[in-house]
Amino acid sequence: MKLRTKYILFVVILHLVALTLSWFIFAQNRIYFIISEVFIIISVIIAWQLYLQLLRPLKTLMQGVEAIKDRDFNVKFLSTGKHEMDQLIEVYNQMMDELRTERTRQEQQHFFLEKLIFTSPTGIIILDYDDNVQQINPKALQIIGVSADDVLKYPVDKLRHPLLLQIKRLNSGEAMVVKPDGINTYKLQKSHFIDRGFSRHFIMIEDLTTEILAAEKNVYGKVIRMMAHEVNNTIGPVNSIMQSTLKTHQLWEGNKNDTLKDALQVAIDRNQNLNHFMRGFADLVKLPAANKKPLDLHQLIGSVTRLMAIKAGEKLVEFEFRLTEGPFMINADAQQMEQVLINIVKNAIEAINEKGKISFISLPANRSLVIADTGAGIDGQHASDLFSPFFSTKKDGQGIGLTLVREILINHNFDFSLKTVAEHQTEFSIIFN
Repeated sequence: MKLRTKYILFVVILHLVALTLSWFIFAQNRIYFIISEVFIIISVIIAWQLYLQLLRPLKTLMQGVEAIKDRDFNVKFLSTGKHEMDQLIEVYNQMMDELRTERTRQEQQHFFLEKLIFTSPTGIIILDYDDNVQQINPKALQIIGVSADDVLKYPVDKLRHPLLLQIKRLNSGEAMVVKPDGINTYKLQKSHFIDRGFSRHFIMIEDLTTEILAAEKNVYGKVIRMMAHEVNNTIGPVNSIMQSTLKTHQLWEGNKNDTLKDALQVAIDRNQNLNHFMRGFADLVKLPAANKKPLDLHQLIGSVTRLMAIKAGEKLVEFEFRLTEGPFMINADAQQMEQVLINIVKNAIEAINEKGKISFISLPANRSLVIADTGAGIDGQHASDLFSPFFSTKKDGQGIGLTLVREILINHNFDFSLKTVAEHQTEFSIIFN
């Protein structure tokens, strides 16, 4: 029962009792009866005035409560001229001003945070209370390579992506650096925040590829320059001395030292090979800027396969061409792209033990080229190190072939990947942006 109903019921009962008692007490005396009735009427008027003064503020307050429930902070009340009522109205109006100001501040902060998340160069994934993806920013979508509809409202640990699979290994507050494709390096960090009293997680994915490559190149560049300097300073004088020795006929007259002369010549040749070996490393460091010009990729593939045909024939490797008709024009440095294709084809040939096939598949609609081989494939434990400088799975490998390929393709701003997609099916893909 409402307070207003209780009050009215109480007043009615009280005055009915008063009327009844005045009837029985003053029924014989008409004057006293009239006086008592006047007092009862005055009491009713006073009760009504009290009702208006006491319950109307409560009614006004309830209207304010309804406005707060509806989140309408623009509702304010005017002064009534009554001290108690005006005090209540003043406090209420001040509260509404504060709520409106706070809501405006929160909306601005929320808008700023949304803008910050959306434009952040760091991938951000925000999870709900059940660890389902609730929000994901464009950078995270770009890194993962999916659309928002493919991940929103899905459990993060159920999404089949190498990066997201690593997240399952992280606890809140932990971070790790991963290299899922052997090319790009990412830092994963998992943390949490409190939302309405409950913990929610979010994940940050920071692309460290550019910084890592720059630091990596700086380090191996210094090492290579130092090695080349020492080797060249040693080989030059040593070869000069040995060649002078071979040309000094007086040393060999009357002596049978053909074996020694042959040994000196072998040493000279070996030094020259060492010099060429170091030059290969130096070329990696001194790679010039790409001189991009329009280039027919199909024509370049033809020239490279003709060049590598003899090496392929030695292992009974066939070339298969699935190229679209007509030219496939790209904007690239012809010499550097030729070097890229030579290294890729050379590695594919070496990956095939004997008898196999290397396929060249061009997809102009997707601006991409796929070079697939039927070799043994990539060992999972080596996948993340393939493009690392000096890393090689070959016994006599230098570990600079794929590093050179990586440097050239990065300088061209071409996306690329190398992975085994099925048994005896390894693909090197290049996307010509």
